[in-house]
Amino acid sequence: MKIECIKEKLHNAVSKAEKIVSKNINLPVLSCLLFETKGNNLIIRSTNLDLGLEVFIPVKVEEQGKVAVPASIIGSFLNSLNDDKNIFLETIDNTLKISTQNSSAVIKTQPFEDFPTIPKIDNEKSFKIQSKDLINGIKSVFYSSSLSSVKPELSSVYIYTQEENLIFVATDSFRLAEKTIKIKKNTELNNILIPFKNASDLIKIIDNTDSEIEINSTKNQISFNFNGVYIVSRVIDGVFPDYKNILPKEVKTKVVLLKQDLINTLKISNIFSDNFNQMNVSVIKGDKNIKVKTKNNDIGENINLIEAMIEGEDIDVNFNYKYIVDCLNSINSDSISLSFDGINKPLIIRGLTDKSFTYLVMPMNR
Repeated sequence: MKIECIKEKLHNAVSKAEKIVSKNINLPVLSCLLFETKGNNLIIRSTNLDLGLEVFIPVKVEEQGKVAVPASIIGSFLNSLNDDKNIFLETIDNTLKISTQNSSAVIKTQPFEDFPTIPKIDNEKSFKIQSKDLINGIKSVFYSSSLSSVKPELSSVYIYTQEENLIFVATDSFRLAEKTIKIKKNTELNNILIPFKNASDLIKIIDNTDSEIEINSTKNQISFNFNGVYIVSRVIDGVFPDYKNILPKEVKTKVVLLKQDLINTLKISNIFSDNFNQMNVSVIKGDKNIKVKTKNNDIGENINLIEAMIEGEDIDVNFNYKYIVDCLNSINSDSISLSFDGINKPLIIRGLTDKSFTYLVMPMNR
């Protein structure tokens, strides 16, 4: 292989591709990026067997070829280069020579024959969505996924369509996040369960991208195609819980307060919380504030009053304060509502003006 390309385009492509490489003792080539020329393009591939990526960039080809190069080495080298415009790549025996006007390096390569194939998905069920909407949907919920793989359907982001909405959901059974994104038209999509790790990697690759993304799905895989980038993910074979049944049907106590006031209080609560991150919330009818208390027997205790509008019954209940912190960045509203259905029932958090996001968190036992 012998090619010339623009350094910035190569750097951007490698930066995306190296985000999903993995270390595998049994298959060391997975720590590599596969470079392959095709026509007037260089295709850069990476995979961790769960998620696969291809990035196409235009190049000037003198000799066609293919090579597997360690991702961390070429990534670090490109990061360290000055702003040279053009860069030259050439395979020599079992090495890849990279050179610019002011710098050059020779990197040992690995046998490319061992590199896995990146699956291609036919347009069985396809639709398009803006990248910012896709990322907004995933970011709004993925942190609620379970970190345990005992129940794979809980260690995932669930995506499905409902009329003109694309709905993202995640839960670890202690809390649940749901985000609704409007799409242009009715779209058929297989109910998809994307593994949590893959959802997290998707955010890293697609974030800060401003383009339309074509999504294709089958029973076993889902792909994302945009601006010369192709990503394919395994999906989980399972059934997501029928979560609509656990959403409270009535509200016995409703509290409306400023989101920033709650954020400020939770920062202080963090200092005095115990090993279980327990926070006590006390609401008294007729008061103009709620009381938030944290206590640590080794440090001390803290009580904060938050100005609020209160409707309904008195309530005194404990929560994991970190669960509440996690959701606040997903709410696009200055004011939020806290809806309680009783002491041992879940709390529902929503934005006062943004109804597209719903967050449920279970109380803690005393």
